[in-house]
Amino acid sequence: MANRTIKIGKHEVAPGSRLKIDLPVADLYTQAELTIPIHVINGRRDGPTMFLTAAVHGDELNGTEIIRRVLRMRSLDRLRGCLIAAPIVNVFGFIYRSRYLPDRRDLNRSFPGRETGSAASRLANLISTEIISQADFGIDLHTGSADRSNLPQIRGDLSNPEVLRLAKVFGSPVIINSTIRDGSLRETAAEANIPLLLYEAGEASRFDELSIRAGVRGVTRVMRSLGMLPAAKQKTALIEPVVSDSTSWMRAPCSGIVLSKSKLGQRVKKGDVLATITDPFGEVEDDVLATVGGIVIGCSMLPLAHEGEALFHLARFEDNHEAEVVVEEFQQSQMNENVDSL
Repeated sequence: MANRTIKIGKHEVAPGSRLKIDLPVADLYTQAELTIPIHVINGRRDGPTMFLTAAVHGDELNGTEIIRRVLRMRSLDRLRGCLIAAPIVNVFGFIYRSRYLPDRRDLNRSFPGRETGSAASRLANLISTEIISQADFGIDLHTGSADRSNLPQIRGDLSNPEVLRLAKVFGSPVIINSTIRDGSLRETAAEANIPLLLYEAGEASRFDELSIRAGVRGVTRVMRSLGMLPAAKQKTALIEPVVSDSTSWMRAPCSGIVLSKSKLGQRVKKGDVLATITDPFGEVEDDVLATVGGIVIGCSMLPLAHEGEALFHLARFEDNHEAEVVVEEFQQSQMNENVDSL
C-alpha cells in the first residue's frame, strides 16, 4: 500500500522523498530568524510514523549525534512509513550551551505548551502540534544533567505493553519503570496514546561513544521491530535487559572533596562505601554509604560536593548480580557491533 503525504508547517513531504525543514520559532534579539531543523524521510510504502527528538535540554548532545548517524544509514532508502527527526529541539539552549531556555525555563516541563504562552510554552506547542501529533511512536534522547553521567538505560511507563516490548527490543542493559512527570514531552505523548521510549545515556555537553553506538543500535532495532526497516542480514544475540521498579539517590553526608570508589554499572551492596568525602587538608573524612543494594545507573562527575548533593543513583533489581552481568555483557558488546548488521 502506498504511503501518505506528511505535512509539517507549510511543507509537504510526498511518499518516497525526504526533506529538511526549518521550522520557525521566535527570532533572536538581532531579528535574525531562528528555526528548528527537522528532517523528514517519508517512505514509498505504508507503515508507522515515528519521531526522534534530541536536545530537548539544550546541552544534552549525545542524542543529536545519534540522530545524525541514523539519518546517514543506507537502509533508510527502503523505509516503510515515515521518520520525523528533530536533532536539536531546544535550539536556544543548544546555541548557548545551556540546559534551559533564555528565561531559565525547562522545556521538558512545559509540554504540551500554548501558542501564546512563554517562550518555552510556545516551543513546546510547536513540537506538540507539528511532530508529536503526527506520530504513532516516539523515542526521546537524553543524557544526564550537567556534571552527571548516566548508564545507558530506557525509561518508560511499563504498564503499557507496547512500551515494555519496545524497551526490551531497544537493547539497553537497564529498563527503569518511570513515572511520567508533569509537563514532559513523554506526558504529552502518553496522553495521545503514543508509545514513547526515553533513552538516557552519558553526560551533558560531551559525546560518549558507547552511549551513542547503543542509541543508534537501539533506534535501528525498534524501527526493524515496527516493520519500518528491512530485517537484519545477520542475526545478533539480543542481551535480555533487566527491569527496575525502584531507584534511589545516595547523597553527600557533608561538604568537601569527593574521592569516588564506584563507577557506572557497578553492583553495590547495602553498606558499601561508594565514596569518601574529605576536606582540602585531609583532616576530616566521611564515607558515602549505600543505603540499599543495586546497580549504579547514574553518578556525579564532579570531585566536589555540598552536603545533601546527589552523588550516586542506584537501581534495585530482583537479582542485582544478574543485573551486573547484563551490564558487563552490554559494555563488552557495544564497540564490536556494526549497526548495519543488526
